[in-house]
Amino acid sequence: MELFKTYKLWDIEPVRGLDTTLWDKNGVEYTDLYGGHAVISIGHSHPHYVKMLSDQLTRLGFYSNAVQNSLQKELARRLGKASGYDDYSLFLCNSGAEANENAMKLASFHTGKSRILAFGKSFHGRTSGAVAATDNPKLRSPFNTVSNVTFVPLNDLEAVEKELSSGEYAGVIIEGIQGVAGIYEPSDAFLKELRTLCTKYGAVLILDEIQSGYGRTGKFFAHQYSGIMADIVTTAKGMGNGFPIGGVIISPDIKAEYGMLGTTFGGNHLACTAALAVLDVIENEHLIENAAKIGEYFHAAFHPHGQLHSVLKEYRGKGLMIGLEIKEEYAGLRDRLLFEKHYFTGAAGANVIRLLPSLTISRKTAEGFMAALESLV
Repeated sequence: MELFKTYKLWDIEPVRGLDTTLWDKNGVEYTDLYGGHAVISIGHSHPHYVKMLSDQLTRLGFYSNAVQNSLQKELARRLGKASGYDDYSLFLCNSGAEANENAMKLASFHTGKSRILAFGKSFHGRTSGAVAATDNPKLRSPFNTVSNVTFVPLNDLEAVEKELSSGEYAGVIIEGIQGVAGIYEPSDAFLKELRTLCTKYGAVLILDEIQSGYGRTGKFFAHQYSGIMADIVTTAKGMGNGFPIGGVIISPDIKAEYGMLGTTFGGNHLACTAALAVLDVIENEHLIENAAKIGEYFHAAFHPHGQLHSVLKEYRGKGLMIGLEIKEEYAGLRDRLLFEKHYFTGAAGANVIRLLPSLTISRKTAEGFMAALESLV
């Protein structure tokens, strides 16, 4: 049997990692500024994370949600305090796509309506409902119906109100910052008015913070720059630092019923331990503050008077969620960074480099990347 060939793979196999450094099977060293799609939030092999998971595994790795699990309750308490959503409740699952599926399902249960409003260039996952709310027809099979989803342009309030005023919508789902699209932000003014419109027309406001959350932007969640509160927030990726876990943070106005949601593996003992270890490190090492500080350094370096502004069409993002839209003549720069300078970065199309490093990234590592980039242009 062979693997189903659904990924384009670089001929590199990382076998060891420490903080923002990776080593491949040949001993070649790389600097990781992508974190495996924004997953590695507290660095590879953080000693506190390793110890907590190892210790938990010696006690109990898994049991089902048919029994009490105090780790789930502790995670809900800690996450509520860290995020500012103290009076909300938490449903634990396994991934971002699953979190978004359950968020949209809850909106429909709560309102009794079936339609969802989403935004152009959005990405919410690859499972059936999540991909239906993703603005990329190439990812949808004929089975993934979009009959209950309408897409409107990001930051277009007139289009939003035109749809919501019909009274047909269970909810609106929006990313705190659009990641896969290439780091596009809803404006603070747009989010504030979107909150108002959702309340006015009885639609549940769902903030997808799967890539933009957990301190990456310099706030716990990106939408908190606007000062709004969502009805539902979804999270995953950096939540477990590589251990699969997702969460749905749910307004107290949305009431649970027995059997409404469910999962086999969600919130298992190891997953909760991983998530608690992440919160420990974020808090103890002041990583949200570090994300803001290093993000400011990158932004200044690419400022119109910065050292590398000449290679850019546009700098987008906040904190350590960064999109660098490169001028046409520098196409291929991402591959050169990887194969010549040994820096892992992400992409969005041919000309956008995405930086999604661990929140532990140092100023020295950031400066090293800038020097490497400058040497290639």
